[in-house]
Amino acid sequence: MSFLESVFQKLKRHPKRIVFPEGSEPRVLHAAREFYKRDLGVPILLGKKDVIHAVAHAEKVNLDHIAIVDPETSSDLDSFCERFLKVERYRKYRVNDAREMVINPNYFAAMMLQYGLVDGLVGGVSEFSGALLRPLIQLVSPLPHAKLISSCMIVETKHHAHGDDGVMFLADCAVVPEPTLEQLASIAFQTGLLARQVFGRKPRVALLSFSTKGSAKTPQTEKIAAAAALAKQHAMDSLIDMEIDGELQADTALLPDLARVKAPQSPVAGRANVLVFPDLNSGNIAYKLLQHLGGASVYGQLMCGLSRPAAELSRGTGSDDIASVAALVGLQAIEYRKLYASSQSPDM
Repeated sequence: MSFLESVFQKLKRHPKRIVFPEGSEPRVLHAAREFYKRDLGVPILLGKKDVIHAVAHAEKVNLDHIAIVDPETSSDLDSFCERFLKVERYRKYRVNDAREMVINPNYFAAMMLQYGLVDGLVGGVSEFSGALLRPLIQLVSPLPHAKLISSCMIVETKHHAHGDDGVMFLADCAVVPEPTLEQLASIAFQTGLLARQVFGRKPRVALLSFSTKGSAKTPQTEKIAAAAALAKQHAMDSLIDMEIDGELQADTALLPDLARVKAPQSPVAGRANVLVFPDLNSGNIAYKLLQHLGGASVYGQLMCGLSRPAAELSRGTGSDDIASVAALVGLQAIEYRKLYASSQSPDM
């Protein structure tokens, strides 16, 4: 069974409600139909109903069993506006101003996610990333132990010897441009936590560098080594079973034979299933090279550190991949309820 098929099978047993802010985008319509056809849950499209129906008719997409919500006419709009005005950064707004912001589908979807009207959110296929990330970060509560919000990609390569049968997690590829030592440690821990949720196996987290275990000494390599140590401490303090090590070169993190030479004492080298990059440049470049030169399948960005699951997609994402990411977000929702029941409060 492939990685995605295993995700679909798990989600079929616990279907979830996934909201798509870009309800009139043709790729989203096809993805929503696929999500429902696979019995994964209820897709919820945001937008004007007549526009969505017109696009669906043109695309020959059956909207049966797909929910449509127009933020401007929703019965939840007034309560969302009241709650919006209680958020500290928005207290200066008047009710009319708040309404203008809340009817924005990205803000409305974030409110639906925060207050439990949906189980997960998937968007970003037709807008720049900040348009979706901003309301998510501002309106959805962080996890109690999260130091920051970051993101990760799930990559399925053709080389099944790497990661877990070819599947790996890469971070951060979308949110934090130049992480500090503390932020890098948080990214490593949060990504390992997400990998544990999806795989159900022990994460093996490698913090990557051009150096392995002091083979080069620079402020950058020392920062990565210190971040690895701090991430280990986060895991120990949270009683989460995961292996974390760094700094490691990419080949040392992946190849057992080389790991035995360069880092024989490392619990992660040669076995890593989570790769943490030193900055956003390297992470974003790496996953796109894997996708377009290496032929890997990539899914994400999955958000790390939020109390409810969400994904921000690339503008080039196709409908099949949108449906697949929605399934991954649904799978996260199952695990979130198990792990963070106490953090599912509607209070902001």
